[in-house]
Amino acid sequence: MQNDEQAIRDLLDNWMAASKAGDTAAVLNLMADDVVFMTPGLEPFGKQTFAANSEKMKGVRIDGTSEIKELKVLGDWAWMRTKLRVTITPRGGNPMVRSGYTLTILRKESDGRWVLARDANLLSPETKA
Repeated sequence: MQNDEQAIRDLLDNWMAASKAGDTAAVLNLMADDVVFMTPGLEPFGKQTFAANSEKMKGVRIDGTSEIKELKVLGDWAWMRTKLRVTITPRGGNPMVRSGYTLTILRKESDGRWVLARDANLLSPETKA
């Protein structure tokens, strides 16, 4: 169980590092083929739409932090609740900061790799106080 938890923590670290590097292929490799993302205001979408949206963001700088608040492994399935803060800076534009929580379901594949299977992303724009 401890090795699974560490593998999931590593997955999250790898996701953040690949996102910051703009490495869409590496991010796509961390998700199941049947992944479903749920975000406010949009219909749920899968891996193909994620890839298409990422392609549109070439040249956009992404930075952020993610902190696991809860993580539970249940056999070949796991869930985690994370606090996420992301700064998106378009080329020549002003940074946009979004923050909030995510609830993620992960699945252990037959090759032993953990992948993201479902993700409810509840980020919203940060407001200046």
